[in-house]
Amino acid sequence: MPSSLPLGDPAPEDGLLPAQASAHAAQRDLGVYLHVPFCRVRCGYCDFNTYTATELRGVKQSDYADQAIAEVGFAARALEASGLPARRVATVFFGGGTPTLLPAGDLGRMLGAVRDAWGLAPGAEVTTEANPDSVDADDLMALADAGFTRVSFGMQSAVPHVLATLERTHDPARVPLVVQWARDAGLDVSLDLIYGTPGESLDDWRRSLDAALACAPDHLSAYALIVEDGTKLARQIRRGEVAEPDDDLTADMYELADAALEAAGYGWYEVSNWATSPEHRSRHNLSYWRGADWWGVGPGAHSHVGGVRWWNVKHPAAYAQRVLAGVSPAAGRETLDAETQRVEDVLLGVRISDGLPIAELGAEARREVAALIADGLIDGAAAVRGDIRLTLRGRLLADAVVRRLT
Repeated sequence: MPSSLPLGDPAPEDGLLPAQASAHAAQRDLGVYLHVPFCRVRCGYCDFNTYTATELRGVKQSDYADQAIAEVGFAARALEASGLPARRVATVFFGGGTPTLLPAGDLGRMLGAVRDAWGLAPGAEVTTEANPDSVDADDLMALADAGFTRVSFGMQSAVPHVLATLERTHDPARVPLVVQWARDAGLDVSLDLIYGTPGESLDDWRRSLDAALACAPDHLSAYALIVEDGTKLARQIRRGEVAEPDDDLTADMYELADAALEAAGYGWYEVSNWATSPEHRSRHNLSYWRGADWWGVGPGAHSHVGGVRWWNVKHPAAYAQRVLAGVSPAAGRETLDAETQRVEDVLLGVRISDGLPIAELGAEARREVAALIADGLIDGAAAVRGDIRLTLRGRLLADAVVRRLT
């Protein structure tokens, strides 16, 4: 969740949505994202809306669960008053920050509030992110007992000097331990990796992939490091203290990851995500890429319901003040027009392996399909069947494909 918020229209204090948000809502899944904005230390590359203890200006982490629970209740009332049909929640995702800096009991209470407000659909996916050094075996067992089904560990790398550059605090030897503890608790496991860190070699990256695969996770995410303006890493690069990421090396790292994961039995389903089977894909993240509805709880959290998008105030102090006063914590919102929605559908739909129906493209974009096949960016056989599906080369150049289709 990037720390900067977009510009938009004022959001009403009562949280009510325009009539268009309820159209066809019964056909869309509802998800809930709960943002926990606390971190033990701030990583130099991170641009997320997170806060260390010294940045909280009197806000107590111990009060946060009750504040999030208050927004969950507000959300349920606002959706009902806006004419949205009753829907049980299909996916819940706790992100951050480091959600597991809160006690497992607090996370369980927050999940319980979601269950009480809407109910959970049968087989609902409930995920929390965690750092390898932020949980132990008892924590993971408590989360499973509370109804969590999945944990996503921020492994990032298995190489100490890469972790040091990223300012990650865990010992890489702990990753297999926490994976096993999660397995013992009955939780599905995802590992998050980052590649392209300054000073990381192709051999370093191979070492991280091998270590991750040795843990046999159900799901693996691999994200290219992006140097965000305003971060410590961006300042270090600007001063010449560390090298800028190399685009050619980063592309080689992606190709290595895809080959290693495919050989190990993982299938890609989104440009940066692989799973051992369709059942182990992140259904919550797929709901974003497919344009489903979700309510984002917490400071800086973003929401989307029926083409209406809004975002909460950033600082935990401002957030607490609003939710405890019983008013919307939203800082702004926008209602997507048809053209914006079309562009976003292409932007998101192109990235997933299920493909984007060619019939949903405009006439000008459809004329680009043959050229994209010739350039080796989309799969010709899939196009004949009526879908845009990226090749490996196309995944490396996904942004360029989107520009040609929009």
